[in-house]
Amino acid sequence: MAQPTHYQTLEVHETATQAEIKRAYRRLAKQFHPDSQTETASHERIARINNAYEVIGDPSRRVMYDQERQGLSGASVEDSAAQRAKRTADMQDIYRKQRQAHQSSEAQVDAWLKLVYAPVDRLMAKVMSPLKAEIRKLSADPFDDDLMEGFQAYLDQCRTWLEQARDRFQSMANPANTAGVAADIYHCLGQLEDGVEEMERFTVSYEESYLHTGQELFRIARQLRQEAKERVKRLA
Repeated sequence: MAQPTHYQTLEVHETATQAEIKRAYRRLAKQFHPDSQTETASHERIARINNAYEVIGDPSRRVMYDQERQGLSGASVEDSAAQRAKRTADMQDIYRKQRQAHQSSEAQVDAWLKLVYAPVDRLMAKVMSPLKAEIRKLSADPFDDDLMEGFQAYLDQCRTWLEQARDRFQSMANPANTAGVAADIYHCLGQLEDGVEEMERFTVSYEESYLHTGQELFRIARQLRQEAKERVKRLA
């Protein structure tokens, strides 16, 4: 069976204008592209369509193609068909490799989000969420030993959670396209660790500036955590 011409592949007449060829290509690419999620999606068909458009979609290459078709002998027709088949196979192979690389990248991102980002985010929430309530309780009488002991216990627990978060964060290298999320988490953890340290100074000195500085560092950390969440949404 004779191989279809590029014109037949793009479903246009041999006298079609370049604009008509371009419109036909767009229509067919949308219909048969493997990522289109349509019933007609086809790796092989889109490869042939792309190959045809590369030739007759370029006016100079189209002229050469038409001249070759007019002067081809039977043997050269077979050679040309073999060449087209090889180009189609090459394009399919390139597409498969690109698709596999994309899928591998998606899997790495999913794994990092599940195994690193999600547990670290939960630990950071554990650190930040109780702060207002803990300070409210302490404000009743900062010099009360029992209240101060309770606040110190909260800070000790924060250190434990932050150590767990830091270990989990360092357990797996982040994929390149999650660099922004990873940077936000890294800085968020740093702000929280500094904030806990400032508030521990308050438990020793009763100097309120340390408490205020700690609260401000936690506020910055909350912003960074929210920025990380927004970046994760954009990855979806």
